Amino acid sequence: MKVHELRPPTGSTRPRRRVGRGIGGKGGKTAGRGTKGQGARDTIPMGFEGGQLPLMQRIPKLRGFKNPFRIEYTPVNVGALEALDGEAFDLEALVASGLARKGALVKVLGGGSLTRALRVEAHAFSASAEAAITAAGGSTTTVPLPFGHGRPPAQGNALTNR
Repeated sequence: MKVHELRPPTGSTRPRRRVGRGIGGKGGKTAGRGTKGQGARDTIPMGFEGGQLPLMQRIPKLRGFKNPFRIEYTPVNVGALEALDGEAFDLEALVASGLARKGALVKVLGGGSLTRALRVEAHAFSASAEAAITAAGGSTTTVPLPFGHGRPPAQGNALTNR
């Protein structure tokens, strides 16, 4: 026996029933769809959910995810602090120098070099910035975030307008 000679046993497969081909025989007239009604007609579009907004319209058009709890900091490099006069920089001093806006959360980053001792207050420090400030003989003070510990309040219409 060869592969092209293989066949299913006789009687195990039957031809598919072709319904709706005239009034004679099984599947004539209404073709197994009953009488009238939405199911008897061919007008239901694919993905129709009975008037509910279909799934494909409910999901966002563009892919991706926007984290509503993201904390956005204003970055300030150590090199920018080096260029300024003074040895103590708190949030008010950073706002007065134009490096940050009033009410913004400030994170000090390690970009640039530092040659003198500074006392810096900010909401967050990168590891390289903290190492550079302490290596130059300065000190860092972390200011607590305005929303307390944990995560900030949610941003965006989907979460705030409930």
